[in-house]
Amino acid sequence: MGLFDFLSLGALLGTLFLFTVIASEIFKRWLKHKEVMAKVLSEETAERAAHYAAKVEKLEQRMGVMERILTDRSTHLSDEIERLRDAPMN
Repeated sequence: MGLFDFLSLGALLGTLFLFTVIASEIFKRWLKHKEVMAKVLSEETAERAAHYAAKVEKLEQRMGVMERILTDRSTHLSDEIERLRDAPMN
């Protein structure tokens, strides 16, 4: 094996090492980006879930009122409906 072959092998190994280091850094940055995106998506999903839970709670309350109106024979249905119509939704 001559000196030229030895230097060529060294250059090839050096290039391969440099490529591996660069590829490793790119992969690390990509993984970090994916982690950040997953965290953002998770936070957005949690916000939506809380929003929907609040909406469901309001609807359940309104359904409870409707059930009481329909099952309570001592109240006048039209008076209760008008009272609910005038009440704010929030």
